[in-house]
Amino acid sequence: MKNWFDVLVGSDLFGDILSDLGPAGVESIGIAPWGNLNPERECPSMFEPVHGSAPDMAGKGIANPIGQIWSGAPMLRHLGSWDVGDAVEKAISLTLADSKIRTPDIGGRASTQDLGEAIAAAVSQAK
Repeated sequence: MKNWFDVLVGSDLFGDILSDLGPAGVESIGIAPWGNLNPERECPSMFEPVHGSAPDMAGKGIANPIGQIWSGAPMLRHLGSWDVGDAVEKAISLTLADSKIRTPDIGGRASTQDLGEAIAAAVSQAK
């Protein structure tokens, strides 16, 4: 039996450890989204990729943009745009399933821009 978690709730430290272990299990920490939510909406919530800004990859065009793009999906849902958040997630899935466009961390040779543009183009198909 497969188990699936949409949301894990924990302290910042525990959540940070889990968010690193999950994507590391599929060999790319660059694909995981992260969110620090304020459910009462008294303070802003924050959405970002698990890997952060990847300064060691800056300007090289090799960073995987999926974590950053995927972080937009829960942010959009948090802001009330469920259909657009769903379309972003589906576009990521479509791109990875139907495309050979991959950044080096997931076995390809595409640039950050190439993968980002492929996902953006897939959003219209995903709606």
